Amino acid sequence: MPGFFVNFVAMILLKNNDQVEMMRKSALLVSQTLAEIATTLKPGMTTSVLDKTIGEYIRDHRAIPSFLNYNGYPFNSCISVNDVVVHGFPNTKELRSGDIISIDIGVILNGWHGDHAYTFAIGEPEKGVGQLIKITKESLYKGIEKAVDGNRIGDIAFAIQEHTEKKNGYGVVRELVGHGLGKSLHEDPQVPNYGKRGSGVKLKSGMVLAIEPMINLGRKEVFTEADGWTVRTKDGKPSVHFEHDVCVRKNKADILSDYTPIEEAERKNPELFVC
Repeated sequence: MPGFFVNFVAMILLKNNDQVEMMRKSALLVSQTLAEIATTLKPGMTTSVLDKTIGEYIRDHRAIPSFLNYNGYPFNSCISVNDVVVHGFPNTKELRSGDIISIDIGVILNGWHGDHAYTFAIGEPEKGVGQLIKITKESLYKGIEKAVDGNRIGDIAFAIQEHTEKKNGYGVVRELVGHGLGKSLHEDPQVPNYGKRGSGVKLKSGMVLAIEPMINLGRKEVFTEADGWTVRTKDGKPSVHFEHDVCVRKNKADILSDYTPIEEAERKNPELFVC
């Protein structure tokens, strides 16, 4: 779940190896939950049914949904369709072929949070949206490449912005950011998806970050609906969201979550379009 951007002085909690391994278990449970959902996604389903399934799957694995009742959020997951950027409320509207759906899930397992997201295309999306999905996922990994000891937050942010906005002309959301992760769902530091190389907090081994590009097909501007949560693009064009849990290490970042089972389920589901 992305945080809203605010200016503050960061207080960062480093994790030791044992704590990182506990967080890996939490992150992998999120991956497994997303893979389970990917096996059943199809037109005609409602996001409220998906949210119920997500909550049941998490509890069946002796964990707690991180998002439920977090600052008053009333659902197990955030499910954002088409022009909803993030924090979408599950509802009873049926999904249709051509929709894109970003599913963001958090769990608490043994006291530690896992939190990441994946965007699916149900049927073939409208022109240009498949490429947006592809480029946004690529940008996530380009940001992760910079999550190494001695770099700075701005290096992650710049890599994402360069690949999405500067090279491909997409809108990079400014108001929402990735974040640190641990015993709390949102920890320092904030991780924006735009910025200058060499700027921001210096990265140290043991930092765990939720890196999550939120990229719009059109303009970067967004607005929040009256519910106080649902964020939409101002121009009504689609938005894509991917997120991994990552531990900063020397030389190469350690990705704690795993898209492999999600991608395998996505390929096997004939109702999904693989971008």
